[in-house]
Amino acid sequence: MTGEAARQAWLDWLAQERRASPHTVEAYGRDVRDLLEFLTRHLGATPDLAALSALRLADLRGFLAARAAEGASNATRARQLAAIRGFLRFLSRREGKAPVAVAGLRGPRRKPPLPRALSPADAREFGTGIAAIRMTEATPRPQWQAARDAALFTLLYGSGLRISEALGLDVRDAPLPGSETALRIMGKGGKARIVPVLPVVREAIAAWLAQRPGAEPDEPLFLGVRGERLDAAVAQKSMRDYRRLAGIPEHATPHALRHSFATHLLAGGADLRSIQELLGHASLSTTQRYTAVDTEGLLATWRMAHPRADR
Repeated sequence: MTGEAARQAWLDWLAQERRASPHTVEAYGRDVRDLLEFLTRHLGATPDLAALSALRLADLRGFLAARAAEGASNATRARQLAAIRGFLRFLSRREGKAPVAVAGLRGPRRKPPLPRALSPADAREFGTGIAAIRMTEATPRPQWQAARDAALFTLLYGSGLRISEALGLDVRDAPLPGSETALRIMGKGGKARIVPVLPVVREAIAAWLAQRPGAEPDEPLFLGVRGERLDAAVAQKSMRDYRRLAGIPEHATPHALRHSFATHLLAGGADLRSIQELLGHASLSTTQRYTAVDTEGLLATWRMAHPRADR
């Protein structure tokens, strides 16, 4: 059996028996094809089943090194290694060949993407601007929906909540003007935290409750058009619609408001431990990602401001 025939048999198995999506089958097929093309150059001949069974860790390391030299990212090479592992395990089981010792091969470490924060002006715009721009005449929207979205987005940025945490609040949880009560949020893993609430957030929520029909204490704080708890996908669509009207960057999402909350606190002098508590991160290492964002901002300012930065 040729290597290409083995690849096609594996892809057929993925599609028919494992019910893998067409996108997965296509991506994994490219990954294994890249390996076969490398082995043709590396071994000096088109690989067959025997050659694939005789692969060494050094051969696979050579493939990953070659892909890195071609500009493949860590994430791409990690995915390719996962595909190759699956392919070789399939051949081992299907053809009765000794398994290739790939378990000891560690893939490239994926570098987690840095959070993308909004500028302070753009983040504030989601609270103040969305209430003013109800929508265009082509997409009219009731005033109560504008008040709801303004309250929700102001809360996300003002308190750093996850969208699921904000939408999980009930009317009884609503922080209102004149009250000093902080929000008690139940985050991931059932971990509770106390989040202070800014006056502007209280005012936005009060403006929303003034238009919300029948606000009973045990009902959801944020409602959809059918009177049920607002769905996260609907909130995300509202943000997409609004950011296009306001000319705000496309990376502005509900979660970007949470990132902006943390990034702007750090830039203003808050310490990491406090930000960790406010965000509800279990590990400080998760919060430390924001130091890289702040450093990038400082470097960008330096490049623009220093007279010798372009040399």
